[in-house]
Formats: sequence, C-alpha cells, structure tokens
Amino acid sequence: VQLQASGGGLVQAGGSLRLSCAASGRTFSNYHMAWFRQAPGKEREFVGGIAWSGEREYAESVRGRFTISRDNPKKMVDLQMNSLKSEDTAVYYCAAVMDRRYYPSSSEEEYEYWGQGTLVTVSS
Repeated sequence: VQLQASGGGLVQAGGSLRLSCAASGRTFSNYHMAWFRQAPGKEREFVGGIAWSGEREYAESVRGRFTISRDNPKKMVDLQMNSLKSEDTAVYYCAAVMDRRYYPSSSEEEYEYWGQGTLVTVSS
C-alpha cells in the first residue's frame, strides 16, 4: 500500500483546512486509516482514525474540531480540520494497517504503511 497525503498549507487561527490521503492497493476497505502529526520538537501523536467498519476515534485535543472520513471506492481518507489553533501546527501523516478490529487503533506502532507527510501551519 502506498499513501500520498496532500492539502497542507498556511491558515490563520480559527480557519479550516482539509487534508486528503490517496491510497493504492486492492483491499483499501479492509484497512484502518489514521492521521498522525508531529510538531517541531515533539513526538508524533495520533490525531484520528477510521476503521473498516466506519467507526472513528479522535485524540482529545481535536475532538469536536476535526472529522475523519473515508471513501472506499476512491481509496481516499480525508481529515477536515476546523477551528484551527496554533498548536495544530505540525506535519500530518496518513497511515494504514490491515485490521479487522471494529475500532481503529491509536497506536503508532500498529500502523504498517505511512505517507510522506504534509505540513500544516496555523498562524495566530
């Protein structure tokens, strides 16, 4: 599976941005998909994930502001980010793992495939 993330950019605090991740592979619908991010000087952290079942999980810091969605026929997963804050500034990565559990994992170690990252900068 190859992942290609896009949609990053510069946005003012309070604004919105939509990230997209395009995947290759024949069995996209069987994969858990997730977004992680890494801010300067910090470790990579879980942002949100969506399982094959459609069930979603979010980090507490983004719950209510970010929404993850998937389009299986198009092999795409999106991250809609609203009410952005300066602390959301980071490189955002999409990740994938084939997994039949009902809920997506938030553990970085469990994801097998990673995209190249896209930079989101939120100016205050």
